[in-house]
Amino acid sequence: MGNGPSLARTDWDLLRGEATIGTNRIYLLRDAMGFDPDVYCCVNDLVLEQFHPEIASLPSLKLIDWRFGRRVLAADRRTAFLPELPVLAFHGDLLDGWNHGYTVTFAALQAAFFLGFERVILIGVDHRFAASGHATREVTSRGADRDHFAPDYFGRGVRWHLPDLAGSTRAYRIAREAYRAAGREILDATEGGALGVFPKLPLAEALTRPGPKIAGPFQNRR
Repeated sequence: MGNGPSLARTDWDLLRGEATIGTNRIYLLRDAMGFDPDVYCCVNDLVLEQFHPEIASLPSLKLIDWRFGRRVLAADRRTAFLPELPVLAFHGDLLDGWNHGYTVTFAALQAAFFLGFERVILIGVDHRFAASGHATREVTSRGADRDHFAPDYFGRGVRWHLPDLAGSTRAYRIAREAYRAAGREILDATEGGALGVFPKLPLAEALTRPGPKIAGPFQNRR
């Protein structure tokens, strides 16, 4: 689950009983979703710095960037700190670490691969932003957030990094090829998303597409 505005139009009933991976401030949608994601990923130092008390309270299995996360979060049986490997590449074995790939979604795709998922369905990966400026530059929000699913996601006074859409696209292509090479697939069910890397299907169709969906420790619970 990305964090784009399209998430506000998601039919959450479709995902009840499915294994899910959420990122960054996805927990702001808890009431609408009716569940917490099974796995939570965060690699951004500004998100961790400003929202670590909320992140610490999540019941999800938490996969966190090691460099900054260990400074603000305590290690426990549901929190793992992973080092970032410096070269842009897909790492299917998280025991070695992961690469952030310009977007936490790339890190989440590595987590899904490591956990044994054969099919991953993206939602909320809108891949477009109203905010403009130099990629990865730190900015402070001056008002309501138009680039995420809630106006208070990165609301007034919150510091965040501007996106690097070109870098993210490169990372997504690397993820696509890694999944293909392993006989797995990534589908994009983001409603109205601008990303053109993965096959696009409506969420209901992607969830009912024939073939194996989940392997490894998580099983389809429908």
